[in-house]
Amino acid sequence: MRKLIIGLLCLAGLAVVIDFGAAAYTEYDVSRQLRAGAELSADPEVTFHGFPFAAQALGGRYDKVTLRARSMRPDIPGEIGMEATLSGLHAPIGQLLDGAARNVQVDRVEASMRIEPTELGRLFGIPDLQVHTRPADKSDGTGGSGGSGMTTAGALVLTGTLATAPNGRVLGTGVVPTSTSTRVPVQVQADLLLDGDQVRIQATGFYRDTSGPTDTTTTTKNEIPEADQAAVLERFSRTIDTKELPFGVTPTEVSALGGQIVVEGIGRNVTIDLDRLQRR
Repeated sequence: MRKLIIGLLCLAGLAVVIDFGAAAYTEYDVSRQLRAGAELSADPEVTFHGFPFAAQALGGRYDKVTLRARSMRPDIPGEIGMEATLSGLHAPIGQLLDGAARNVQVDRVEASMRIEPTELGRLFGIPDLQVHTRPADKSDGTGGSGGSGMTTAGALVLTGTLATAPNGRVLGTGVVPTSTSTRVPVQVQADLLLDGDQVRIQATGFYRDTSGPTDTTTTTKNEIPEADQAAVLERFSRTIDTKELPFGVTPTEVSALGGQIVVEGIGRNVTIDLDRLQRR
């Protein structure tokens, strides 16, 4: 009996190893196909969740599959993060492995794209640009200042430094600072809006946090020449085309999370094209 129990345990352990091996091989194969189909610069991260994987493969339905990738876009310098969670993916295992499963049925798709602070700074032409939450949002668990939680759209503070000429005038975009130029810190309040498939970050005015000690390092509206104020606010405003989320999911929400701009959308009972993780 003892030998029988040990033997059964060994078989169970071997079955688990084989199951995880099969899942890993499928993840690798699907990742390579996604990279080729979406013309990505690197293999995306693919994870099949749930155990046993073999039972899902035999049934042709996978409980949950997550995809994470980095993508280059001509209109956003650098890379953006893309993520999709596929719940209830229907596809025979053979078609997944040989690349024949291009159009597959999915019960639910949660898709998102993330633009990180570095890319935002390049997009705005303000290298040290930071996205913060307003102090009034601290009670919602975000911790303010672009903390760990999610903010509500429309409650942003943007900070960054701009170059000025010796006469104090703020240099415009594309003007190369000289040795006599100085940099002044600027802090503005901005609205974060989702307008169709476009994200709008619109600076609405200069901002100073009055909830704490006076900050003497941040330039106020009165310290910026009146002739430059409108142009400065324009420097902190941008419209970003989401170009649809992974698999063509329509964006439904935009928010700020940890200094990033996050655009999200959900699709239900949809057919997706595995070649179109990234639409161009």
